[in-house]
This record gives sequence, C-alpha cells and structure tokens, in this order.
Amino acid sequence: MAPTNNVTRLLDAKKIHYGAHELPNEKLGGVEAAAHLGVPAEQVFKTIVAIPDSGKPVLALLPAPATLDLKLLARALNAGKVKVSSQAQAEELTGLQTGGISPLALIGKGFRVVLDESAQNYAVIYVSGGQRGLNLSLAPADLAQLTGARYAALASTSA
Repeated sequence: MAPTNNVTRLLDAKKIHYGAHELPNEKLGGVEAAAHLGVPAEQVFKTIVAIPDSGKPVLALLPAPATLDLKLLARALNAGKVKVSSQAQAEELTGLQTGGISPLALIGKGFRVVLDESAQNYAVIYVSGGQRGLNLSLAPADLAQLTGARYAALASTSA
C-alpha cells in the first residue's frame, strides 16, 4: 500500500480521483521514475523551481525528458528573465527534498504553477506526491484546478 501524506489526504478530502505509486526512496529523475512505473517518460512530469527576476519563485512542470525553455517560461509569466534554482535553493524555498517537490504539497504557499501544455494530451499524468518514493497519477485538469496552474509551452524544442 502506498504511503499516506498531506497530499493524499487533501486529494481524498476533495474527492479527487488519483493513483498512488511507490518508488524507491532514493532521488530518481523523471525518466527513471517512468521506467519504474512502466509508463512513457513524457507522461511523468518533473517539477522545476524557477526564480523570475521579480516576484516569487515559480513551479514549472514539464515532461521528464524535456528541457525547460527559460524564455518560454518568462513569456508565460510576463517576466523579464527567469533562472532555474539550484537544488539547495529549491529545497530551501519549498521546504521539500528534491525528488519530492510537488505543487500539490505547496498549495497555499504562494507559488505560481505553470504546467506544460502537453499535459493536456493525457488522461492522467504522474507527478511527485510531495515526498521521495511517492508519485501520484491524476487528471491534468484536476492538478491545474487544485494548484491554480496555467498551461503554457515550456519545453525546449531543440534537441
């Protein structure tokens, strides 16, 4: 049975349909997580903490194999420039360990959330459950509604 935490309790309370999936407790990249889950890597969304030149940090969610295009994110935020936080900064800003940073665990903490538009191509996507070793599958629309996320193109098209 997958672990229960504040995120799963929130989803249960809001009657959101989701699946909880245990993974190894060490920090895994999204592509590794997808292999453990047996799903396409493009369906697993990683969370990147980004810092705009003005305003609060942002959570950008994009497919595991994709690279965040900072110009696209800046455009989506109407910001001048955006930089990716270091692992230490991400952990300090969110209070969560990298590998377990989830927009669902940060609801009400003042983070804007931007979800790559490709999420809309799937009935469910997989995101961190707010701790290492736990991924959740849920409808992208439910994730967007709960977190106040907006959809935008975020992934770099260059290979």
